[in-house]
Amino acid sequence: MVTRDDILAALRGVRDPELGGDVVELGMVKDVDVAPDGRVHIGLALTIAECPLRGQITDDVQRRVRALPGVTDVEISTSAMTADERANLMSIARRRAREHARPTQVSPTTRVAAIASGKGGVGKSSISANLAVALARQGRRVGLLDADIWGFSLPRILGTTERLHADDDTRLIIPADVHGLKLISTGLIAESEDTALMWRGLMLSKALEQFLTQVDWGELDYLVIDMPPGTGDVQMALSRMLPQAEMVVVTTPQVAAQKVAMRVADMARRSHMPVVGVIENMSWFECGHGERYALFGEGGGETLATELAVPLIGKIPIDPAVVDAGDRGRPVVLGDGPAAEALAAAAARLTELLPPAAEETCTGRIARLLEDLDRTAAG
Repeated sequence: MVTRDDILAALRGVRDPELGGDVVELGMVKDVDVAPDGRVHIGLALTIAECPLRGQITDDVQRRVRALPGVTDVEISTSAMTADERANLMSIARRRAREHARPTQVSPTTRVAAIASGKGGVGKSSISANLAVALARQGRRVGLLDADIWGFSLPRILGTTERLHADDDTRLIIPADVHGLKLISTGLIAESEDTALMWRGLMLSKALEQFLTQVDWGELDYLVIDMPPGTGDVQMALSRMLPQAEMVVVTTPQVAAQKVAMRVADMARRSHMPVVGVIENMSWFECGHGERYALFGEGGGETLATELAVPLIGKIPIDPAVVDAGDRGRPVVLGDGPAAEALAAAAARLTELLPPAAEETCTGRIARLLEDLDRTAAG
């Protein structure tokens, strides 16, 4: 007599063509009953009641189960998943996509920090560039990827007009070398800085894929990615292509910005991308008399970090030097001043939260513990 386990084994061959997993793994099989006379009833939960793939999935179930010895008839009933069941299914599907990601030119040991924001205008690109330069000044091997395909600004912030080209032998794209780091940006292939890239959907994902699979990144300690604002195609593609990516969320102090930033953090977690911390930008302005003014409110960074249960990596003040440095192509962290000091401190904190892979060995951890003990003794 056919058993329930026999039927479940057969159903593992029925795959949802959109999600890529089998119906058992995806939690779509809700009920299996086997009658003594060989009649089988299977309850399937589909993502929505009128699922376009309903006929294909049920036909496949019929064929596979009917082929089992001892089965005399197959009856299939379908229902729609609950919201919680759909969320669980999508979580499984995203995890599968990450596990089967196409190999890239980024080493699995490279620490990947995706600098993201819920909306534009919070200074995310300036922070990305300055964090990358600060990490390079620590002696780290750093790559900087401008994934803000439409709104590329890193070439100007870093002061380079170098054009990208491919190596004659490997056919891999060679990144621009600027301020001690490797830079890839659509701004280095566009006709000019004023050229509008009118790309949509799949083209954006394919551009990111090329930047990860067809660029000679070499050995990196860190890859900093300047993400486009929001929760669109590039963000979802990154979570599939770089399983080791971790997100740093940039916000400004006001509640409205903090609430918008929460959305991009929610997207990261739904895509199994850990959020490593929060950076609050434009935290205050300090006048020449030494008095601080909270021009955009207070507390947004702390609140967001608390809600996400992650550290507040840094608070960056409003500093006119940031604008001037970006326009001149020399990131402010290369000089002095309140913003430069805060950004350098944020980069140092980031290396504590995301130590280079070489320092994550047992020996590396012991060395850090000894350093901490020495500092404690000296204090």
